Amino acid sequence: MAQRPDVALPQWHGKAILLVDLDAFFASVEQLDHPQWRGKPVIVGGDPKKRGVVSTASYEARVYGVHSAMPSSTAQRLCPYAIWTSGRYGRYREMSNKVMTILHDETPFMQQVSVDEAFLDVTPTKHNNEHPVIIAQRIKRRVAELGITCSIGVGVSKSVAKIASDADKPDGLTVIYPGREADYLAPLPLRAMSGIGESAERRLMQLGLRNLGDVASASETMLTSVFGKNAHTMRMRCLGRDEDPVMQDDTVKSVSNEMSFAESISTRGDIERAIATMAAKVCRRLRKNGLKARTFALKIRYEDLRIRSAQIRLDAPSDDEFEVTDSVLPLVDQLWSNGMLVRLVGVAATGFDDEHEQPVQERLFALDPPNEGGEHHAHVDPRHAELIAATDRIRDRFGERAVNFGRENATLDAATGSGSKNPEDYRKR
Repeated sequence: MAQRPDVALPQWHGKAILLVDLDAFFASVEQLDHPQWRGKPVIVGGDPKKRGVVSTASYEARVYGVHSAMPSSTAQRLCPYAIWTSGRYGRYREMSNKVMTILHDETPFMQQVSVDEAFLDVTPTKHNNEHPVIIAQRIKRRVAELGITCSIGVGVSKSVAKIASDADKPDGLTVIYPGREADYLAPLPLRAMSGIGESAERRLMQLGLRNLGDVASASETMLTSVFGKNAHTMRMRCLGRDEDPVMQDDTVKSVSNEMSFAESISTRGDIERAIATMAAKVCRRLRKNGLKARTFALKIRYEDLRIRSAQIRLDAPSDDEFEVTDSVLPLVDQLWSNGMLVRLVGVAATGFDDEHEQPVQERLFALDPPNEGGEHHAHVDPRHAELIAATDRIRDRFGERAVNFGRENATLDAATGSGSKNPEDYRKR
């Protein structure tokens, strides 16, 4: 069972992993910066009238059933008197960086998994045998001094720490001591474990497995039928014995940006303007991280929610948004024809010219197998470099929307206003 840290601390033997989770992070920062909002339901998300989505809801809003990823229109019906804000992601990144600095002070073995979550390995050693719970308590105090709260799970593995961090929110500290993890996990529902999604849950239930203890004791054949080659890994997780290390991997595999529209777009001109806007954002992020990419993909979500993508490979790596836009536009013919309604457009970059670069991983979308591909030989106008450098300087000084081309303004004005969980370069400090 979980043990509260306000009693005498038993000796800790073996590995010690913390999962630090900032409570309702975006909404908490808004309440910090707007004292008049404290104690009231606050929702950070897109416009309810424009197909927006909830990014974060304060705990006061969650009482009404509001949660992340919920359509904003649904959230408004559930909590009609909530305070709404579209979000200030630069401010959230700033606060996240302060928290991550605190965590780095405690240990170099830190793996940031999102803007508001990080694993830490604080296993006692011969040279540093401070109790893991003492470290967790100190982290909580230091985060509280910033004006926000966090919940921390302490266990012998990442999966145990993650589940423990969700056990007592907000502002909780749940400790699962070594040797108690299997008993703690056994009665928990299947979906409590990372790696068990809706489909796996349904198949496990069909096999008569109802909780994590059932999975831990199931036959190898049964688990293989559900998890395939990951059967052993899932068993170890359900026993609390997984040995996935805490390690930071910032190697970028894809940089992308996508935008949903308040009203589906239906003309080629609208789609091309959206592509130009997304290509500009992707290339801006490539330049900020010192990267160029060879392969660019176009993603489209239709009115019926189907998603298709296609990609093209350039003859040389690029971070030039004009070249990239010109290269991606022909892909429209593979994915769209007159009369099709489009809800979302995205552009992604892969195939970086320096595999040893380790910048932040931006918001990603999984690339479907391309419908067609090929090399593209674009003409690079040297005047682009001067224009791009000038706009970068202005945006660096005054913000991302300080200067936009006309096509970008039209597209941004048509967007839902929803923000992603990790909309910015949150690991760069």
